[in-house]
Amino acid sequence: MRQTIFYVIIAMIAVLTIPPSALSAEQPPTESIPSLIVRAIADNPEIKASEARWKMFTGKIRQASSFEDPMLMLKYQNGLIRAPFDSQRDTMTAKVIGLSQQIPFWGKRGLKEEMAEREAESQKWAIEERKLELRRMVIETGYQIYFVDKSLEVVDKNIAILDDFITLAQTKYSVGQGAQQDVFKAQVERSRMLEMRISFEQQRVSLQAALNALLNRPAETPVGRFADFETTPVGQSSTDLLAIAEENRPQFKALRALIAKGEAGHRLAKKEYYPDFNVSFEYMQRDPAMGEPGYDMYSAGVTFNLPVQLARRQAMLAESSSEVRMGNEELNMLKNSIRSGIGDSMAQLDRRRRLIELYRTGIIPQAAQSLESATIGYRVNKVDFLTLLDNQVVLFNYEREYYESMAEYQMKRAQLEAIVGKELP
Repeated sequence: MRQTIFYVIIAMIAVLTIPPSALSAEQPPTESIPSLIVRAIADNPEIKASEARWKMFTGKIRQASSFEDPMLMLKYQNGLIRAPFDSQRDTMTAKVIGLSQQIPFWGKRGLKEEMAEREAESQKWAIEERKLELRRMVIETGYQIYFVDKSLEVVDKNIAILDDFITLAQTKYSVGQGAQQDVFKAQVERSRMLEMRISFEQQRVSLQAALNALLNRPAETPVGRFADFETTPVGQSSTDLLAIAEENRPQFKALRALIAKGEAGHRLAKKEYYPDFNVSFEYMQRDPAMGEPGYDMYSAGVTFNLPVQLARRQAMLAESSSEVRMGNEELNMLKNSIRSGIGDSMAQLDRRRRLIELYRTGIIPQAAQSLESATIGYRVNKVDFLTLLDNQVVLFNYEREYYESMAEYQMKRAQLEAIVGKELP
């Protein structure tokens, strides 16, 4: 007895001497969805890679609008074979320096610059589209963790209820008012709850790793619980949401930028029917020779290509026209996809909202009352144990479905916001 008391005292001292920081480390603070979204956008490697890609395309704008480098020419002209380095033996011998510059036909440089700008703009909106997708994934993963945590709470509560049932069944069996089979049934149901608990714990570990991957931090970083929330209805109609999407969805803007790039490319293809020019100037220095004073000379000229390869230019026009048509059809496809997504999301949100209200105000209170009534009836031998167990399982399932509907509502709302490209009030 004294030894037992000694061990108890030692255990109490050990608990009291644990630092508060060690206790708090086991319970991470409550998580905030908006804070997680900010961190994910700031630290996610894919976002950083997309931003670097956008910078790469912005660097092409200046290149597209620049002239080609001018050409410098140095030459020794009309030298004599029998006196290769004597510039005073013949009046035609000269030392020449010249410059030439390639000049595209008027408007070509501007169109090339516009095409590069539109392509860079498309990349910029692709980053915003990726941020929307990342935001949706963080919210979905967060509320999946919320559902798992609530399910664990419900499982623990039902394990405690089953412990009471086991005690009650054992008491009734000991006085000859119950069957030993009731005890076994309760124990089997308790073991099933423990099995579910193990499954939920594994799900939480997997979801925690998925969320940490989105946040670019180690997979084992603890993720705290998510606070309870109220579901808020969407105040806009499907028509309003489609208008919001056309104005705010980055993918719309990216496609419009690509269409504008294709239109600029089409205008550039038409310009290819006009020649490019090469302007040159040469200065020739001559020495006196053969009794002549050897006056210095110059030459200036313009050369240009002959745009006679019509098949190549027609192919360029066809390519740019196809690019514009492709962009317009992809825009129509996106509109149809968004319209369908909005309709489905609104229907899913309405279904979940109605289920939440039904569970909260009707089904769960009624199932709880039924369980309480069955418990009282079993105590006085008016209800068999199987009925009592069935009422407990029914309440357990409805409570889990309630929290599942809560989490699904928030996830569907996040999907709708990703579809329209804007956080809804």
